[in-house]
Amino acid sequence: MQIGQVATQTELSIATVRHYDEVGLVTPSARSAGGFRLYTEADVERLLVIRRMKPLGFTLAEMRDLLDAVDVLAAGDASEERRRAAADHLRECHAAAERSAAKLRKHLAYADELRGLLADLADGVAD
Repeated sequence: MQIGQVATQTELSIATVRHYDEVGLVTPSARSAGGFRLYTEADVERLLVIRRMKPLGFTLAEMRDLLDAVDVLAAGDASEERRRAAADHLRECHAAAERSAAKLRKHLAYADELRGLLADLADGVAD
């Protein structure tokens, strides 16, 4: 599929998809005869992993390291040592994601409290 379809499916901008290509996080699987980037479902899945990592505060380098670890485990032909290191890294990323998600949940609770307070205040003025 072409970049516009990928952007729509992943809810990322075309510029963001291009940026992730430029920094080496997701390389299109092919190019059309006209030079257009062509992506597979696997490429889209990789972009979705990146999209999920972004709000959790992962840096581009951390994203690359996590995706490399996923690739090692998916390939099946890596040495046991590399597979163990990749699995350890994924566990570390999982823990970091848990910490970030907890922080986001706390911030969301604060936002909900404020939203409720503002609604109550606005309703009090309208009465």
